[in-house]
Amino acid sequence: MSRILVTGGAKGVGAAIVRALAASGHDVDFTYRSSRDQALALAEAVASAHQGREIRALPLDLADKAALDGFCEEREAESYFGFVHNAGQPYDALAAMMAQDKAEAAMQVNFWAFTRIAKTVMRAMIRARAGRIVAIGSVAALRGNPGNAAYAASKGALISYAKTLAIETGKRGVTVNVIAPGFVDTDMMAPYAAYREKMEGQIPAGRFARPEEIAGVAAFLMSEPAAYLTGVVLPIDGGLTAQMGVHR
Repeated sequence: MSRILVTGGAKGVGAAIVRALAASGHDVDFTYRSSRDQALALAEAVASAHQGREIRALPLDLADKAALDGFCEEREAESYFGFVHNAGQPYDALAAMMAQDKAEAAMQVNFWAFTRIAKTVMRAMIRARAGRIVAIGSVAALRGNPGNAAYAASKGALISYAKTLAIETGKRGVTVNVIAPGFVDTDMMAPYAAYREKMEGQIPAGRFARPEEIAGVAAFLMSEPAAYLTGVVLPIDGGLTAQMGVHR
């Protein structure tokens, strides 16, 4: 059975993706940065729930370029069928107040780490003439939102890169797509708890997404029926980007 690599898989959307992929019959390697106990517990629980599946938790700080290079060199012998770049680093600041070092740190985790790992895993995919690459982006890259300049730019870079990569690898049986979630009910939304009711009121679906709803789309993109779907951005946002920003 095929093996899939997931970044940032210890908790939240990443953990839901690990579970969904294992349930779909895949072996999964997933990275974690600081949540070691959580990651190991998840790997054990998922492997127990899906007998025969191999689930490996791998430590990696995507912000550490040397560590990332070492990780990629170790993975060159692996033949991954799929890669899901879920790890992300938020950075909220108005453009006029943006600190370049913090913006660059977000870009390293959100974008450059994706390109580095994709470059490594796509070689085996091209040789096998089969592979699936998915980047978890954000609706922030599709609609302007005050305070999101650096974060949105990093996710926008993902979209541009993924579309180009999709064209370059299309004839080799590799698909490359971006999932752009809206607001998802995870720990990342904790700082906005006081505004949650107001925020949900502006979403046509009237609620935040569940991590499993993002994970289900990621699992579908790894499936056989998704073989002709490439170079697209899929907003999973409860209708947020479909509506006009100003309404009665």
